[in-house]
Amino acid sequence: MTAAPTLAQVDALIGRGHLADARRTLDAVLRLRPQDPGALDRLDTVAIWQQDWPTARAGLMRQVRRHSGAEARYVESHLSLLFGDLPLGWDQFEARLELPGRPHPQRDFPQPRWQGAPFPGQTLLVTWEQGFGDTLMFVRYLTRVKALGGRVLLSAQGPLADLAATCPGVDGVVPFGDPLPPFDLHVPLLSLPALFRTTLATIPAAIPYLDVPDRVPNRAALAALLAPSQGRTRVGLVWAGNPTHPRDRKRSLPPEALAPLAALPGVAWHSFQLEPGTAPPLPGLVALGPLLSTFSDTAYALSGMDLVITVDTALAHLAGALGIPTLLLVTFLPDWRWLLGREDSPWYPSLRLCRQPNPGDWDGLLRRLAAELGAP
Repeated sequence: MTAAPTLAQVDALIGRGHLADARRTLDAVLRLRPQDPGALDRLDTVAIWQQDWPTARAGLMRQVRRHSGAEARYVESHLSLLFGDLPLGWDQFEARLELPGRPHPQRDFPQPRWQGAPFPGQTLLVTWEQGFGDTLMFVRYLTRVKALGGRVLLSAQGPLADLAATCPGVDGVVPFGDPLPPFDLHVPLLSLPALFRTTLATIPAAIPYLDVPDRVPNRAALAALLAPSQGRTRVGLVWAGNPTHPRDRKRSLPPEALAPLAALPGVAWHSFQLEPGTAPPLPGLVALGPLLSTFSDTAYALSGMDLVITVDTALAHLAGALGIPTLLLVTFLPDWRWLLGREDSPWYPSLRLCRQPNPGDWDGLLRRLAAELGAP
């Protein structure tokens, strides 16, 4: 009698990279035990590795059902958006506003919430939420908002205020915490894609939609650091994000993984890394981080780069909003906004997506990238 297949056998096959055999063994396990949670979870993992996205999506949806109510709809929105079903995803994404315990800095105003209708002669307050990258990504919508009405005010995180003020359609920016001027209507910034019924084909993607502000605190010092590389190919780097970010362990890479790039000739390397720590082994790497006290400083320094190579951080959104050629290093199963199975981004025309060839494989990605960029 043939022994029944086991999950231990599946794990061994996955560990050796024998995904097709692991899938067949899982199919045998599930024929015997169709609801085995361990087998179903492993099936999700194998489907993702094989890029069998229909099976992976079904499995991930099964995991969503472990949640309930607004939390389930919010988690499901990320799947819908990841798989490119944007109208459904935006509607589900509104569930974030119902989640208890999530930081929503501005929500309960006596003024009515804007529903997308024209508002001539009135003032609309658009309120930030979530992270710097989200604000940088979605302020693009304010041009479309402005076309519908009167005055548009943006409440933004303080470090972004001067930069956000360069966006067309913004009549004024109020740093969060400052007193709010009078307004007639309000709307959360991340609700704008739903109000405009955004699809992949209708994403507002005219770049640049941000510019370097007039006030750059460290302009002179940054110019002095950049001057020696005049005439060379300047490349800006970020290899790690905020360590407190929930996905940081996956999205950041060890600095030594950038070693294959050291063979590229004629490159002047510039680090935009803010957190102190070990630097990658790249010749003549110039650390700009100590002078990047504001996003205005960062925008000015980015404007001097010929290319940016970065992991998934706010700097990627800033470079994209400024229209700077950017190579974004993303995980095998990325954040929803980078979609699946494509190298371009409908959000940022100047950005190219460089995806891990296998889950967690930064080394393989960087070796391939170095070869494509011309390392001998």
